[in-house]
Order: sequence, then structure tokens, then C-alpha cells
Amino acid sequence: MPYHMIDGKAIAQQVRNELKEEVGRLKEQGIIPGLRVILVGTHPASESYVRGKIRASEEVGINSELIRLNEEVSEAELLQKVTECNKDPAVHGILVQLPLPLQIDTNKVIATISPEKDVDGFTPVNVGNLIIGQDAFFPCTPYGIMELLKRSDISVEGKHAVVVGRSNIVGKPISFLLQQANATVTMCHSRTVDLPFYTKQADILIAAVGRTEMITSEHVKPGAVVIDVGINRKEDGKLAGDVLFADVAPLTSAITPVPGGVGPMTIAMLLKNTVQSAIRKESKR
Repeated sequence: MPYHMIDGKAIAQQVRNELKEEVGRLKEQGIIPGLRVILVGTHPASESYVRGKIRASEEVGINSELIRLNEEVSEAELLQKVTECNKDPAVHGILVQLPLPLQIDTNKVIATISPEKDVDGFTPVNVGNLIIGQDAFFPCTPYGIMELLKRSDISVEGKHAVVVGRSNIVGKPISFLLQQANATVTMCHSRTVDLPFYTKQADILIAAVGRTEMITSEHVKPGAVVIDVGINRKEDGKLAGDVLFADVAPLTSAITPVPGGVGPMTIAMLLKNTVQSAIRKESKR
């Protein structure tokens, strides 16, 4: 059957174009959205992610600044930097790039970020508000998935969504966002027995388990929408998702590629959260 390729790059560009206009209007009012990215060490993947975030921020007019700390930085020093950003009125969004070195308690660092500036949506306050359906900054990847579905005219209401993966960053939060959009959600993970039994029931299948090309045609119901969150490096150096694309795509009604699917949306929604943070702060003046 013919399938629709969900172009995450194009949709992310739409979001960035809209944000650029919004930032322009804010600057006319004297409001300049500010983002601070804290990078510890020189992990190649983290360096690449941070460059992309800074570049995208500058594209839409967000005042972004990278704070670099060496690999041996103490937990106390990092917490002090976060606290300084919390207190800085020019900063509307704080992002601490993960993973962090072993000497640092990641949960403690995340909990130190002000919920009002937590544009990654990882603090306990924002996670708790997400779960109970209150106002919150949503984690960027799940937020991006919901935006992809919305802008692709894929209805969620009344559909059976199956999420494969239970991470705090993607699997758990996307399950709550789908429920709030009136989907019926089944959660699966790496230890689910007879995984195809569940995934073949999915109208919308979210693959976010972090295993290269583990989702094959045996897992997919004809006509399903498949969202591939995985970003894995194969032995030949090429990127691949959690879905065996060539095998699965012909069965689907719509599918995201890797790369070029969910990935670009993650950064776009980070920028959207930052702009929203600036708007919220100014509305409280």
C-alpha cells in the first residue's frame, strides 16, 4: 500500500519559521528570549547536539549562550552554575546537556533547575504536572511527536497507541500526552513477552526502545502509523532507527524516517518551550 513519509525536517522548519516571527514581535516589545546551554566535557555526540541547538536558537532570534565546563567539574560547581542561571532575569530557558560525568548526580542537577526555566521538561515539577494534566513544559521529543502527528493531520482521538520503550525522556511522557489526546495507550518495553501480539494491535506505534531496527513487519498492523524515535549507529557508521524501515514502511499509512523524522522536531520544540517561557515571564510582570 502507498504510505506517507512524515518529513520531520520540513515540519521542524515550519515551527522555526513561526517562532522567528514570534520572537520578532517579542523583540518589538523589548523582550529577548534567552537560552543557556551547559555542556560538561567534550563528548562528541553531546558537542554535535549542542551545536545544533545553538545554531537553531540563533536562526529564530533567541539569545543563546553556551557555558562550557570541564569533565572534572565538581557537582557543587555545576549546581552553582545552574543556580546562577535560575537567578539571571535574561535567561528564560536552561538546558544541561546529558549525559553527565559519573561524579555528578544527574537527578540532583535536574531538580535544581527552576521549573519555570526547565525547557527540557525534565524537572519533577514539570513531569508531575504533565502526568496530572496541568500546565507544564513538555519534554521536547514527546512534544515533537505530538506536533508531527497534529501537522500531518493524523488523528489521535479514539486510536490505540502502542509505545515501545519506558524511558523518562520519551516512553513515559509520550504515553501521558497520547492519553490526554484521548488515545488508548498500551505500554511495552524490552522485556515484554510476545511483543508482536501488542504492537500488531496499534493504530499508532511509537518505537522508542533504543534497539537498532528491532521493529519489523511482524510487529506492524497494515495501515498503522509508525513513529520511529530511535537513533542508533550501525557498524557501517550509518544512522538507523528502532524500525527496519524498508521492511515496515510498505505496510504503513504513515511513517517517520531516521534521520529526518523525530530528531529535528526535538530541537524545534526546545525553542518553542524557550519562547513560551519568555512569554509567560513577561505576562506575570
